[in-house]
Amino acid sequence: MRNAARRRLDHGWRVLATGVSFAAFGVGGLLLGGLLMPLLLLIRRPERRQAIARRLVQLSFAGHVGLMHRLGVLTYEIRGRERLQRKGLLVLSNHPTLIDVVFLVSLLPNADCVVKRAVARNPFMRGPVRAAGYIANDDGAGLVEECIQAVRDGGALVIFPEGTRSVPGQRPRLQRGAANIAVRGKLDITPVRITCVPPTLGKGQKWYLVPSRSFHVCIEIGDDIPIAPFLERAGPPNAEALAARRLTDHLTHYFDPYEQSHRAGN
Repeated sequence: MRNAARRRLDHGWRVLATGVSFAAFGVGGLLLGGLLMPLLLLIRRPERRQAIARRLVQLSFAGHVGLMHRLGVLTYEIRGRERLQRKGLLVLSNHPTLIDVVFLVSLLPNADCVVKRAVARNPFMRGPVRAAGYIANDDGAGLVEECIQAVRDGGALVIFPEGTRSVPGQRPRLQRGAANIAVRGKLDITPVRITCVPPTLGKGQKWYLVPSRSFHVCIEIGDDIPIAPFLERAGPPNAEALAARRLTDHLTHYFDPYEQSHRAGN
């Protein structure tokens, strides 16, 4: 009976702590967008203003991860963190949970992101997104070139090739946009695999449906995937389209959790 009561108490605390974490994220976004970011307009150099804004976003996201960890909502580990401490990265990741971008940006002092229009207009995120110069995905024809230029300018561009959170129990369905950026820009890829056990904050899951215990997030930054072999195997005509298709297939296998578990078992 004591164990059952203890489990219920622990579960109730984690529901409360998760709610507090989400509330803190919203308040933090409002403070960043309403107080700190407007002060950056006093800085005349756009490059300096953007760099400071991105650093502030990184520190706030790192603080949020630390808050969730201290409250007992989650535990986490980072493997290969040093691979993200470089300039000019195209970071492609799978997307199992709602907080994947929070984790990744917290590790990148100069993160750039492709954000949805809804995120760019969200009152909690509008200020930070604008000040940090993140790329809106409604840019149309110029989106790919803008992404390529962001990497060449030394930023770490974070993209989730699935375009949305993964569907539990299904093989990842990658869009070809990320591959097009890599192929057209001739950019090597820094891949990131994220796992969350037990699964939570996934697609279609309510925030208050917390698992039976604190969830553990593992972020594994892999060795770079060179783009040259995909370009070499794709001759004309339609070389870029063929290379992007092959790269997308490769990334689908790379991020497929069932293939990962099979390789681990062998």
